[in-house]
Amino acid sequence: MTPRDPNPRVARRSKDDVVDAALDLLDRVGLPDLSMRRLAEELGVQPSALYWHVASKQELLASVSSRILAAVILRASDPDDLEGAAVTLGRRLRDRLLAHRDGAEVVSSSLALGLVPSPLHEALRHVDGSPAAAVVADAITHYVVGVTFHEQQRRAADAWGAAASEVAVTPESALRPADDGFEAAMALIAGGIAPWRADTERVPGA
Repeated sequence: MTPRDPNPRVARRSKDDVVDAALDLLDRVGLPDLSMRRLAEELGVQPSALYWHVASKQELLASVSSRILAAVILRASDPDDLEGAAVTLGRRLRDRLLAHRDGAEVVSSSLALGLVPSPLHEALRHVDGSPAAAVVADAITHYVVGVTFHEQQRRAADAWGAAASEVAVTPESALRPADDGFEAAMALIAGGIAPWRADTERVPGA
């Protein structure tokens, strides 16, 4: 216990408790309404108590991002080539972002500020130890986070009645409307890996 927060209830709260509550609150009210004050109310503590576990709201969101990204891993049954592994991880990343309200926006901010690493880099490095793995990880991460961010924004705007008619959600499009375009883009990225590697690894003058 420190002088800055003598509240004994803080000692009974772990950082995992705080992150769990923040993720639950994110799913219920969205990122704009996820404030430190509201989170403290959910936990039944003073706002200052939260800083026992996190130094700032951005650090809290980084911890939430890490929790969202934790399941983006390769499993023993997954493809063991760079192209197949990249597509598998991209799908898994999108699923995790869509599983939480404003998930892509939260993760995008944490990635941009360097507060969390993309899980694709470590996973693909184990599949292919060449520099190509990092480039592919960047391409998949940026595409998936960006397209999912836009998808979640469109859904939110549609709920407010602010989305253009061509992107508004209908009963028919509500069931994963962007799947076809997403899979096509992933196939495009995967299909370009081998030609790109052949071009970049070509010996000069050969």
